Amino acid sequence: MIKLTARQEQILNLIKEAIQNTGFPPTRAEIASELGFRSANAAEEHLQALARKGAIEISPGTSRGIRLLDAMGESYRPTLGRQMSLPHPAIVQLSLPLIGRVAAGSPILAEEHIEATYAVDASLFSAKPDFLLKVRGLSMRDAGIMDGDLLAVKKVDNAKNGQIVVARLGEEVTVKRYKKTGSLIELLPENPDFEPIRVEPMRDNFALEGLAVGLLRAWG
Repeated sequence: MIKLTARQEQILNLIKEAIQNTGFPPTRAEIASELGFRSANAAEEHLQALARKGAIEISPGTSRGIRLLDAMGESYRPTLGRQMSLPHPAIVQLSLPLIGRVAAGSPILAEEHIEATYAVDASLFSAKPDFLLKVRGLSMRDAGIMDGDLLAVKKVDNAKNGQIVVARLGEEVTVKRYKKTGSLIELLPENPDFEPIRVEPMRDNFALEGLAVGLLRAWG
C-alpha cells in the first residue's frame, strides 16, 4: 500500500475528481489555486513526490500529462457514464481516425473528413475515445488545449456542466467548456480574449458531437 502524506492524499483526490468530472487531470496552476499554493512550482513538487511513490505517472508529450496509477502500478480508469474499463490498458492500442475540416451538415466521422489514422495507447485517456480532432485556435488555451493539439473525443449526445465538449454550431465545429442553464446552453472559452457562445438549441443549428477525454501534443 502506498503511504502518502495528508497533502499528497489531498492532491491525489483532487486529480481523481477532476478526471471523473471533466475527463482531464488538473493543471499545476489549477492545483495551486485550489489548495492555496503560492505558485505552480509547489504543485509540481508534490506531483513529483507522488510520481516517486508510484501513485501517478507524469507523461511527457501530452497536455495535462498526469496519469493515476493503482497499487499494482496499473493505470487508474474512472467510470464515466457507462464506459467500461478495457483489460490490461497498458498494452491496448486504439486505432483512432484524425478528423480534419468538417463539411456543414455531414456526420463528423464521414470518410471524407478522415485525414489519417493513428495507433494510440488506450491508457492515455479517461474513457475510450472514438476519434481525434485537430484543435484550431487558442480559445481553450487556459485549459491547456493549444492550437495544433489532437483532442481525443468520445461521441456522446449529452454532457455535464463543466465538461469540455466538441460542438457543432451552424457550419462550425468548436471545442469549448459546456454549461447549460434551463434551455440555454453556453459554450465557454478558456481564454479571456474570446467571448462565450450562447445557444438556444430549439432555434440554433446546434449538435453535441462528443466529449473530450484526453489530449495529445506533438513536441519538437
